[in-house]
Parts: sequence; C-alpha cells; structure tokens
Amino acid sequence: MHDILEQLEARRDEAHLGGGEKRIAAQHSKGKLTARERLEVLLDEGSFEEYDTFVTHRCTDFGMEANKIPGDGVVTGWGTINGRLVYVYAQDFTVLGGSLSETHAAKICKIMDMAMKNGAPVIGLNDSGGARIQEGVASLGGYADVFQKNVLASGVVPQISVIMGPCAGGAVYSPAMTDFIFMVRDTSYMFVTGPDVVKTVTNEIVTAEELGGAKTHTSKSSVADGAFDNDVETLRQMRRLYDFLPLNNREKAPVRPFFDSPDRIEPSLNTLIPDNPNQPYDMQEVIRKVADEGDFFEIQADYAKNVLTGFVRMEGQTVGVVANQPLVLAGCLDINSSRKAARFVRFCDAFSIPILTLVDVPGFLPGTSQEFGGVIKHGAKLLFAYGEATVPKVTLITRKAYGGAYDVMASKHLRGDVNYAWPTAEIAVMGAKGAVEILYRSELDNADKIAARTADYEDRFANPFVAAEKGFIDDVILPSETRKRLCRAFAMLRGKTLENPWKKHDNLPL
Repeated sequence: MHDILEQLEARRDEAHLGGGEKRIAAQHSKGKLTARERLEVLLDEGSFEEYDTFVTHRCTDFGMEANKIPGDGVVTGWGTINGRLVYVYAQDFTVLGGSLSETHAAKICKIMDMAMKNGAPVIGLNDSGGARIQEGVASLGGYADVFQKNVLASGVVPQISVIMGPCAGGAVYSPAMTDFIFMVRDTSYMFVTGPDVVKTVTNEIVTAEELGGAKTHTSKSSVADGAFDNDVETLRQMRRLYDFLPLNNREKAPVRPFFDSPDRIEPSLNTLIPDNPNQPYDMQEVIRKVADEGDFFEIQADYAKNVLTGFVRMEGQTVGVVANQPLVLAGCLDINSSRKAARFVRFCDAFSIPILTLVDVPGFLPGTSQEFGGVIKHGAKLLFAYGEATVPKVTLITRKAYGGAYDVMASKHLRGDVNYAWPTAEIAVMGAKGAVEILYRSELDNADKIAARTADYEDRFANPFVAAEKGFIDDVILPSETRKRLCRAFAMLRGKTLENPWKKHDNLPL
C-alpha cells in the first residue's frame, strides 16, 4: 500500500510540474504565471478540485509517443470564488506550448458539460499556441467540439474567457462565443492569422501587438471587454466581476451586503446638468452617485465611449447599466455604441439581471460613413435587444432624448417598466433649432423671428411634461432623489414576470 501511495504522489508531482522547471522559469521571465498559479489566484484558497490530472494524448506520429506529459497541456476542474461554484480550465503553455490536442479538448468539453448539468459558470484561462500540428485534423475536431459546447452553454451559464498569452487561428473562436473576454496587456494577443501570414498574403508589416494586442481589441475591434496590467490584477478583477453574476439562467444574481442607504440624497446632482444645452457633463458621475458605495464595474470602457455599459449594485442587487455619455460625440448613438449596448442588454436579459438606462441622446450620428456602414441595421440591434428584454427595465432621462434614439433607449413603448425624467429633460423629435428651421423655412432670413420661434419651441417641447402628460414618463423626479427613486423602482419590480411569444429563436438583425 505504501508503494502505491508513493507512486500516486510521484505521478501527481510530475503532472504538477507541467513542462518542467526550465519552461516554468521561461514563463515567469515573460511576467506570466503558470496555469496552476493562475488558478490559485482566481479561486478561493484550497477550493480547487482537479479532474483528468493524468490524461495524456494518444498521438503516435512525429515521435509524439515519447513526449507525453500528464494533463496534456490544460488544467481542468472546479472550485469556488467567494464561496460560489465555478468550473475552470487553464491552458498550460509550458506543455507543448499549451497546444490543443484531441484529449486536451475532451478535458475542456467535460468541464463544460458539468457546468451546464450543475448550473455554474465556466472561466477559461487561455494561453495556447493553437492546434497541435502533429495531430492534424484530430486537433481541429477537438476545437469544433469545444465550439459546439460554447454554443449550447450560451445563455445557460455565464462564460468568461481570459486571454493570458497567445490565442491564434481557430483558438480565437471559442473565446469569441463566450459572454466576456478579458486580456492582459503586453503578454496576450488574439488574431486569426499572425503577422507572418499577413505579411506574406497582403504585404503588410505589423507586429503581434498591433495586430491583436490588448489595446487593439479593447479600443478598435471590440473583441475584448477589458484589459489589465498583469496576470494577478486580471484574475482579481475576474473575481470581482464574478460576484455580479448569477450562477446560471435559472437563478438570480447574488445579493451582497451593502452599507449605503437606499434613501441617500445627492444634492450635487441638482446642479450636474449645465445651463448651456450644448455643454457636456460626465454621466459616470450619475452612475457612481446612484450605485451602492459608488462601485461600477465597467464593460468595454475603451470602446465606443459614447455609451457606457457595466454593472452596479442597488440595495445589494446586481443591476446592468446602459448610459449615453455626453462627453463623447455628445452622447450620440452610432454603429459601434449600438452594437456594444445591444450585446450587453442581451446578456443581462439572458441571465435575469435588471437594466438601468440613463438617457442623454441627441439622436443617431449622421454621416455617410455611418449610413454606408449600416447604422440602420446596427441601431436596430439595440432596439431589438431592448424590445425583446423581459427583465425589469428602469429608464431615467437626464437631458436630451431626441428622435428615434428616444424610442431605442428603453422607452415606455419598448415595455419600459418605470420611466423617469429629470426636470432638465428634453423629449422631442429633434432639437429646437433644427425643428424651427424645418417648420419655418420661409422665415430663415429673419433672425429675430427665428429666435422667437426657437424660444417658443423650447418652451413648448424642451421639457419632460409633454411626454409625462401622455403617460410616456411615469414621473418627473428631483435629481437629488435619484438613488432613492431608482432603488424603490427596482425593489418594486423584483417579482416581475413577463414572457415573449413562443418561438424557436428570434432573428436578431445581425
């Protein structure tokens, strides 16, 4: 018996060593943790239960039968984050570059099956050179198996991908189908074809960082939802994000203790809106002043900055926030912001997270680049997402809500449950100046008349009361009482039930 126990320990030590001390040192020299070290940071201490520790590949070509390492380049299992169940896999770059083999893929698929069966999220830590060339089509089949699991798990359990090294070729498509992707600055990258292939095919010279680094994917492509400076910070932020999310689509997000009075009055909000309607202000201030303890976990902070998305808590309950940002493009909606917000709204709806919408939108961004780029269809994505959502929806109009953009931003007409406005709100087809120039075109030569017409239009329509009289706005509230009114609205809506007509699935305007 003693010999068997010693053999078990020896085998475990071999598996835990991965590719060996030399390759572990190389990993550390790049500023990267090993797969197991990453799981230690991500999970509660002592909570990790590993599966398939001793699995090895089955390849016998190219001398691979003599190069078998237990675990086959990926560490899989489950653990807890702040006491809540989570399934995890971490690719081990020290073992054959973390390349994906048939058995490597099978380990990931097993974990994803368990996650769906037991109703808990999956977090994947990606650090891989891609498909294992020695296995040929078998490794490609393994990727396809993982992709299929991603599709089936979508909307059932939250899926988070953390890119912590290279992620190239077919490897990028699994993260792309998950709910959130986060990257590590300077040590991770994603692309379908690498710089060498790009140079050969298109004659473009580009670095891996320029082609698929964290800055590219967080600010230009929108592939990634955020980036952090190193492995430890990234994993600690994943723990923070995890606390906002439910375990699955049948459970509510966790309720956390809070130390911020729901009745808190914020007098500074009474003077937030500038007297000049063309002067911007920071919508982040509104978000942080209504959230519990001012805590806001922003999603895609560096992309399409004219709209803000992220998570807050109100009375300890998770709430998703979508807000126009007047500091960027005057808060106009455009192609990028519509896509960004639509995807976030659909995630919240899939996992029963209530949505708070803060509106200051002068309309959709005009221009040929927008029209040629399909702003109509992209704007319809956000419209569709809000109209489809059955979760509690509370909307607050702080200033401008013009034209079709008023409709799109969770208006009463898209089944908004509670729609508030500040006294500074302006709800109209368009701004006073543009409206007057259309209505009184014959008087354009008379500046005094146009000024009088503009003032008259502002008095009649540049306020929230016309909409309130029609019941499109439920109440005009004091800015200082915003947190109190929003907390009460979401508390009232906790028992909301609403179902859409039966369908196999919708046909979102992609």
